[in-house]
Amino acid sequence: MKNMSNKPLSYVEISKDNLIHNIKQFRRLLNKNTKIAAVIKSNAYGYGDQEVAKVIESQTDYFQVNSIDELERVRKVTKKPILVLGYLNEDGIKRAIKQKAIISAFDPIHLLKINYISSILKTKTKVHIPIDSYLGREGIMPNQIDNFIIEIKKMKNIELDGVYSHFANIEDTMNFTHAQKQIDTYHNHVNIFKKNGFDKIKTHISATSGILVYEKGNSLHDMVRLGLGLYGIWPSEHLNYLNKNKVILKPALRWVTHVAQIKVLPANHPIGYGLTYITKKTTKIAVIPQGYADGLPRSLSNKGGVLIKGKRANILGRVAMNMIVVDISNIKDVLPEDEVVLLGKQGKNEITAEHIARDSDTINYEVTTKISSLLPRVIV
Repeated sequence: MKNMSNKPLSYVEISKDNLIHNIKQFRRLLNKNTKIAAVIKSNAYGYGDQEVAKVIESQTDYFQVNSIDELERVRKVTKKPILVLGYLNEDGIKRAIKQKAIISAFDPIHLLKINYISSILKTKTKVHIPIDSYLGREGIMPNQIDNFIIEIKKMKNIELDGVYSHFANIEDTMNFTHAQKQIDTYHNHVNIFKKNGFDKIKTHISATSGILVYEKGNSLHDMVRLGLGLYGIWPSEHLNYLNKNKVILKPALRWVTHVAQIKVLPANHPIGYGLTYITKKTTKIAVIPQGYADGLPRSLSNKGGVLIKGKRANILGRVAMNMIVVDISNIKDVLPEDEVVLLGKQGKNEITAEHIARDSDTINYEVTTKISSLLPRVIV
């Protein structure tokens, strides 16, 4: 049996070199004056927010998070400016101001709260305003802009630092109609702010897809929000194809565990809850100590797989809360506590977030984001 006394049973391995490589790829693609806000919300898409922040701090200009808890975690490891683009209630606003965050104000009522709390704390708070340019989500509607500007000019404890928006489908390069409508709407309303005296506001609309499709090295905006691409994942296979290797992304994550048990089951033997798999012949199996509580989609039941000794071992039966069973009949010399890779490379083979997403009918973003935050993140 292998000696594992110095390593956890299950963990997420993060490549420092690949994270830095990826952000440099986008830095090279952007105009030298464009600032990067590294998006590390939702535990850095599952990669570990504090761990990622430490690795890339020297490579980014801002960090972007979603919540007050994320802000407070990340503030412990960096002094860089942090944007909080999720909604904050009154308690969150107070705590964010104390952490010197830049806050998103969703609407005039939200802005009034930020101004009031800032006045109580005797400070001036930087805010960024989202424009709802045909996304239908957070932010002010275009027909609210004029009244909004009147109100914000009255607020003595607010510094309007930026105006931003979100693309809805810019990765769909076959039909740019909606993206162009968003761009035109956003720019029109940025110009209204600038004509009303806010001529030094920062602007940002592009995440990873927007950087690749829209920004393209031009000085279009002051900032971009780099999320998925930072982690070496493409927003779509189509964008990867169109890229023609101009940007080389390297996946930065391996999700690792180890074999818990090996045994042989006879033919006609059920595996797992619900009896969804019955062996057709004598089958050698390995019990793997990860399940849907750890972030492995239950929808991978009877169709997902893992890597053991560089070879794929298919999942048999249902994914349980903390365990799965895999078929190792065709993999020689598997031993208890051998390394198992649920996501990432092992030897010459690889299981990607895209593979898991296809098998579980979701998107690659969700695959990594759902990996349990309880698993240790190990920087290599």
